[in-house]
Amino acid sequence: MARLLFGDMVERLGPVHANAGIERRWSCVPLDWYGRPHGWRERSALFVENGVALASQAIAACLSRAGIGLDGVDALVAVSSTGVCTPSLDALLIQHLRLRPDVVRLPIFGLGCAGGALGLARAAALAQALSGRNVLLVVVELCGLTFRPQDRSPGNVVATALFGDGAAAALLSTKADGPAITHWGEHTWPDSLDVMGWRVEEDGLGVLFSRDIPPLIARHFRPALDGWLGRHGLGRADVAGYLCHPGGAKVVTALEEALELPSGTLAHERAILRGFGNMSAATVMFVMERGLSQSSLTGPTVAAALGPGFTAGFVLLEP
Repeated sequence: MARLLFGDMVERLGPVHANAGIERRWSCVPLDWYGRPHGWRERSALFVENGVALASQAIAACLSRAGIGLDGVDALVAVSSTGVCTPSLDALLIQHLRLRPDVVRLPIFGLGCAGGALGLARAAALAQALSGRNVLLVVVELCGLTFRPQDRSPGNVVATALFGDGAAAALLSTKADGPAITHWGEHTWPDSLDVMGWRVEEDGLGVLFSRDIPPLIARHFRPALDGWLGRHGLGRADVAGYLCHPGGAKVVTALEEALELPSGTLAHERAILRGFGNMSAATVMFVMERGLSQSSLTGPTVAAALGPGFTAGFVLLEP
């Protein structure tokens, strides 16, 4: 399949895939789908069909774990950047799941890989405003549907090695048990719009993915984090741990360098990347689930992700 799609470029792909640190990924379409041309109409229909199905599975698992029925959902925050639909994903899910007609809706598009952390931040703010009510956050990204084999740009070549499909959900309430989200925030670097994002092409979304992302993180992530922590009267010495979005193997290494952590510290990040690939916004939620299920919080923990803008999103979890 790789030779069919990329022809004489296939030799260039070998080292890229070998260095990605990914062993397995999921796709909502079979491999032979990628060998045929596809336009906006088909890609959008597949996004709606598979996005609603996958998001519904994540929601069912989340609510079952929380012991809450569908009628207990008071607000729905739906995050995605890999497909476009109107009515938006939240409205489609309300119809599909038969949620209450008075559910508060918040669709979020365009945050890319930062959407998991910033989606949690928006959901936390909504839960705070709707005190005592249940706010459901669902993140679904079908990255594979954006693949365009005729795009031979370096960014797209790297994207073929990194991205996969996935969804995650979380329930937030001021009355809920479990880790508390106490602070959230973000930092958008000036003059950085060309670092990451989409180009709208005739046949779909074209990836914009700078090779400078790891060095940017290594140089600039720590000052942004320090500034955000400082605004809440905290420093990195107060942070017990980190749960970060693993954009790629080089990104994880850059995060460890930026945070002055020993190599290999971000083990949850590497494990999720290895087992699922980069699922854009959903990935940090997979990291959080793994981290929280394998060990309890010992103190303030920062969840973080980076995405188009170029923006870092921060969420502080406390026991």
